[in-house]
Amino acid sequence: MDIYAAVEGSTAAIGYGLAAIGPGIGVGLVFAAYIQSTARQPESSKMTLPYVWIGFAVIEALALLGIAFGFIWAGA
Repeated sequence: MDIYAAVEGSTAAIGYGLAAIGPGIGVGLVFAAYIQSTARQPESSKMTLPYVWIGFAVIEALALLGIAFGFIWAGA
């Protein structure tokens, strides 16, 4: 006798949760690299800060694409 559990709800939420792992790690790596480079050479902090924000924005765009594709594939 086989008993199967019914899965109900939106799988898009699960997909977005999985898709948010990558950008979360990426944001952590970007800011960790900036903190480490600033600790090694403090006078370069103003020069590298714009690149940090550009990297952060690109990574967050990937997270937004993840949620958008989740809703598209869910048919919502």
